[in-house]
Amino acid sequence: MPYATLRYDVADGVATIALDQPDTRNALSDELLDDLLAAFAAARDDDAVRVVVLTSTHERVFSAGGNLGGFAADLPLVHKHAAIDRFPRLFQLIGQLGKPTLCAANGHVLAGALGLALACDLIVAREGVRFGTPEINVGVFPFMIMALIYRNVGRKKTNELLLLGEQIDAREAERIGIVNRVVPAGEFDGFVADWAAKLAKKTPVLMRMGKDAMYRQQDMAFEEALDFLRAQLALAFATDDIQEGVRAFFERREPQWTGR
Repeated sequence: MPYATLRYDVADGVATIALDQPDTRNALSDELLDDLLAAFAAARDDDAVRVVVLTSTHERVFSAGGNLGGFAADLPLVHKHAAIDRFPRLFQLIGQLGKPTLCAANGHVLAGALGLALACDLIVAREGVRFGTPEINVGVFPFMIMALIYRNVGRKKTNELLLLGEQIDAREAERIGIVNRVVPAGEFDGFVADWAAKLAKKTPVLMRMGKDAMYRQQDMAFEEALDFLRAQLALAFATDDIQEGVRAFFERREPQWTGR
């Protein structure tokens, strides 16, 4: 289906979702969030998709974050409350997608966009891009993305990001755990394509089970998490793909996944 605010493409098991509103620096408007919800749902439901790459068509900005005009709009509070439901629904959808997600941060990742990036499983940043939550500087606070930042970054460093509103470069973002890899501009596209291809080659059934387990256990108490993960491992033993993977290992060949 066509999307008004983004580009969606599937090739070789990789669905690429590219934010495509350069005039607004990909501000996370209601329209863009609706398109993201629809695109991620399409990727979830398409058996041909093994991995999702989230990126931007803008030359310098991944996304500048939330639509500030919407924050100050003269609308009833109940309408604003309903509208911001899009953020938690999108973060939950990405977490429960059942397929790995890779954010290719080819431009600055600011404000609400930092939450969008952190909702993905992996983040690769182009060298020179900046990350930050500058909302406090315009009288707002990053409420909706706070939960994601605290689950990825240490408490004191998160406090610094939220309270000072200062931006950090990609290398610092890598150092504190926001980013997996920082890649020079000339190597960026090739690196993202390589990681996406590697993810797309994995067993889809174990990837789905593993992704679901990663999402569900993150806030469980330790003993509860161990019980849950033990049950997931027992279920994994019943899949054809785990048997095929072990056979292929001992036979020194590439596994042929069936997804069962």
